[in-house]
Amino acid sequence: MSEKKFYKILRPILWVLTVALATLVIVRALSGSRQSKLNVNSFDSDWSKLMLVLESVDKNYVEDIDHKKVIEDIIPQVMKELDPHSVYLPPEELKEAEESLAGGFEGIGIQFNVPNDTVIVNSVITGGPSERAGLRVGDRVIKVDDRNIAGVKMEQDTMISLMRGPKGTKVVISVLRYGSDELIPFTITRDKIPVHSVDVAYMINDTTGYIKLSKFARTTFAEFVQATDKLRDKGMKRLVFDLRDNTGGYLDQAMLLANEFMEAGDMIVYMEGKARPRTDLRADGRGRNKDLPIAVLINAGSASASEIFAGAIQDNDRGTIYGTRSFGKGLVQEPVYFSDGSGIRLTVARYYTPSGRCIQKPYSEDYELEIYERYASGEMFSADSIKIEDETKYKTRAGRTVYGGGGIVPDVFVPVDTIKVTNFYVDCNRKGLQIKYASEFLDAHSGQIAACRTMESFDNFIAGMDLERGFLAFAAKNGTEPGEGEWETSKEYMLTQIKALIARYTPMGDEAFYPIYDKTDNLILTAVKNEAYD
Repeated sequence: MSEKKFYKILRPILWVLTVALATLVIVRALSGSRQSKLNVNSFDSDWSKLMLVLESVDKNYVEDIDHKKVIEDIIPQVMKELDPHSVYLPPEELKEAEESLAGGFEGIGIQFNVPNDTVIVNSVITGGPSERAGLRVGDRVIKVDDRNIAGVKMEQDTMISLMRGPKGTKVVISVLRYGSDELIPFTITRDKIPVHSVDVAYMINDTTGYIKLSKFARTTFAEFVQATDKLRDKGMKRLVFDLRDNTGGYLDQAMLLANEFMEAGDMIVYMEGKARPRTDLRADGRGRNKDLPIAVLINAGSASASEIFAGAIQDNDRGTIYGTRSFGKGLVQEPVYFSDGSGIRLTVARYYTPSGRCIQKPYSEDYELEIYERYASGEMFSADSIKIEDETKYKTRAGRTVYGGGGIVPDVFVPVDTIKVTNFYVDCNRKGLQIKYASEFLDAHSGQIAACRTMESFDNFIAGMDLERGFLAFAAKNGTEPGEGEWETSKEYMLTQIKALIARYTPMGDEAFYPIYDKTDNLILTAVKNEAYD
């Protein structure tokens, strides 16, 4: 099925009647109209009492009503009464939400960390305005225009807002650079910055490719095709597809990705709601990866479009799902936009996996915090502790039993790895010592790190460095020392983490970070080594 056809099928049908009614409620109630007598029976709508209350308040309240404030306060409460995923977004929040999925925003084009209360550039987007102006990885941003942002405990959101701005506008970024004692100002013209949803794509070994997807954005399908083509050229014969902590996004992008792996006629998902007749979405058989064995990695942060993809793979017995139970979001939202730039995301249907499962978890007061209950119950460490809210059994195409309600349960449960987590490791994480040490290491070896343009050159460089001695001394200087046996337990993981953080400061960026960091990832290692997958 072509991308254009998917868009046509999935084009939102706005909830016209309800929105019109809601608009009528607010307009009539706050219009200033006067009636000599209010009669609940004079209204034909089921919303009549609400309309009467608002109109009565507007007409008779002792003071003038701030209509805008009342509306802005009321709408979120109305949406809150529906379900956890029906939300109202004020103009600024809607703009940010749209940008995060549209595949781009307007700004200067850098990624950064903030160890020791100072911005350190860890990535300069290729071809972006910062690269064109001359910013480098490792630069410390001290000022934005005339405002000091270093050492003042500024919120990261504030830092980002200062650097972002409309395309074509200018901003002066003043940095400290290794080898210079003076601030270096760069005048940068903001531009459209692409936001990629494929975090990284690389070969784990000679035959196994790995792709990590952070969200289902407008550009996801195109990015994914480009990534798989690149890995196939490098010899990929099987794929590990990482959807951990991918909270979803555009439904059509999940459809397009699933279509890549399915035969013609295979069900991918179907949707149904009170005002939405059942719509079946099936593969067209034109996918270029139908022959590619796939392992899908999920966790409690994998939601919505991630679950649609994983459910389609699982129910069609197309691949193997690894990890822990996914989030459990089986609701479909459609957008409704308002002329003031605000909008709502309204749940209009439920989606069902090919076997008929709706994997929406029950609503609760602690809906977003339900993951903590999973830890408390032991579910994250033992498959036997997984709670299946919906006891109805469903069958995959091959006759395997799967369950509805509460998320996608993986085919191969891989518990959260806590073996290497010691009190020393926790204390270092809490203080951010690994990131801070990598930053200090960069200061001492900036030129050598900048010269590492291949993994081989980086490995040769880092092999001559005593990271163990250096980090333990740094941790002790910051008031943290391992207890008996703690370093031996956490050593391999922590040194790999530090090595990966340093590698991120090389010109290779994330292309160096992930291949190093993932060597300690138990879930990836399990998916690669699993005999059934081989």
